[in-house]
Amino acid sequence: MKKLLTIVLLACLAFSAERANAQRYLTPQFTNVDVQPNVPYGQNWTVLSMPVTGHTTKQPLVMDIYSPTGDTETNRPLILYFRTGNFLPNPNNGGTTGTRNDSIAVELCTRLAKLGYVVANVDYRLGWNPLSTEIDVRISTLINAAYRGVQDARSCIRFFRKSVVENSNPYGICPSKITVFGEGTGGYISLATATLDQYSDIVLPKFIGADINGDGIPDPFVIEQIHGDLNGETLTTLSPANGDTLAVPNNPGYNSHAQLCVNLGGALGDISWLDASDPPAISFHVPDDPNAPYTSGILIVPTTGDQIVEVQGSYEVAKKSNQLGVNQVFVDANIQDGFTTAANNFNDGYEGLFPFNRPTWTNPLNPAGPPLHEGAPWQWWNVAYWSAIPHPSCPAGLPVTVCNFHVLNWMSQQDMSATKGRTYADSIIGYFAPRAYVALDLASNTCVSSVKDKYNTANINLTVFPNPANEEVNFISESKEKILGFELYDMSGRLLKSQSDINSNYYTMKREKLPTGIFIAKLRFKEGLLSRKIVLQ
Repeated sequence: MKKLLTIVLLACLAFSAERANAQRYLTPQFTNVDVQPNVPYGQNWTVLSMPVTGHTTKQPLVMDIYSPTGDTETNRPLILYFRTGNFLPNPNNGGTTGTRNDSIAVELCTRLAKLGYVVANVDYRLGWNPLSTEIDVRISTLINAAYRGVQDARSCIRFFRKSVVENSNPYGICPSKITVFGEGTGGYISLATATLDQYSDIVLPKFIGADINGDGIPDPFVIEQIHGDLNGETLTTLSPANGDTLAVPNNPGYNSHAQLCVNLGGALGDISWLDASDPPAISFHVPDDPNAPYTSGILIVPTTGDQIVEVQGSYEVAKKSNQLGVNQVFVDANIQDGFTTAANNFNDGYEGLFPFNRPTWTNPLNPAGPPLHEGAPWQWWNVAYWSAIPHPSCPAGLPVTVCNFHVLNWMSQQDMSATKGRTYADSIIGYFAPRAYVALDLASNTCVSSVKDKYNTANINLTVFPNPANEEVNFISESKEKILGFELYDMSGRLLKSQSDINSNYYTMKREKLPTGIFIAKLRFKEGLLSRKIVLQ
């Protein structure tokens, strides 16, 4: 262990020496950080209340916003940070982490703000049913928890873009330079947020369960009409009698996508989601992580030990990102520093991947049994606090001094300390900073902030006519890029029409029974999305 820490510390020193005179976003430029707590970015319906009330309850969606004290820059890159927690509230998740106040969450958000970023430490909806006796219920409710995490992440992205247009940019961010950064459970959210393009991506055999509606056909775990669309821009109804729902739109009409993805110990729901139109990805992972696979493997929930579905970890994400050219921007930058060298010793040449090799630990409760593996060496917690709380997994009759939250979480991380955690934070920030610098083009300090296009990601000449229209609207791509998919929303965010198999430069939307009004048309291309406002007379 001492040898490993020495290597990491040497990497830190090398990075500091090489970039001692570097500019903003590469080394700390600010001493202090301001934190705005509990800033709302929307509201939506949580299932956490259902076991008690029998229906969902609307909850505020909030975040803590970190920014450099005294900073005068007004077009700063934005990072959305999503912490871990197994989609259950702490301490019900059985761990010492799972809140915005996690030690590593606060540490990373603070450090990133000192580099010059605006950082939002984002809460997202929790809740699934780990106690069900039916494995299909446990799996489907967990998959839907992850789906809600993606909806909330994209709602938060749109909140900031909306704030630029409609509220004079109060947070001083550049809406075309947004990073999603997740740890553990949050890593699953950040990867899915960066890669999921359409509903059909999650209607795969492994995401299909029992026959719910009794028609003899197995149903997907996620159903748009019930759970809402991928972006969280549609309204659903569970019980018209009491208005019960699982989703309401938040900040509709703005682009929902990020320009960079960071994954800290999470995995991708399916490698097919990753394609050449996705943003660059940076991953940190312990290859022996016992819960989130490093390559391909079964996701295991630490809370219950349930084996859920096969997912792809950081190694597979980096491998495909390099093969597709998604991470080519890192390769072209030819970054040379101690962190890059440390990562390249173990990542098989896949840029954007930093493996953290860790030792195994002897189980003090079963010394002759299999060793315990460590998955998150960057975490640490308050020993005195967690040593006083009995863990529900402790055998009956054992005093809290013998078995508690600290002891059970410490067994697979027996050298846990703040010093160790901060050392790993050094490596995370050191490897991230130069790659974010090139991926987000931070050297140029330019910012795309077009109000008309609502921050669309596709650079395509699109003709829309007639507009206003009476019976139909035509969409023509004046480039080689074909229209792949189409969605139409009303101004409240409800999805009214969709088609995912167009694959043509020309698409005609028939009015049919649509009322008079203003609508948002979203067209999907290989390289991204375009939104257009249309008027039906």
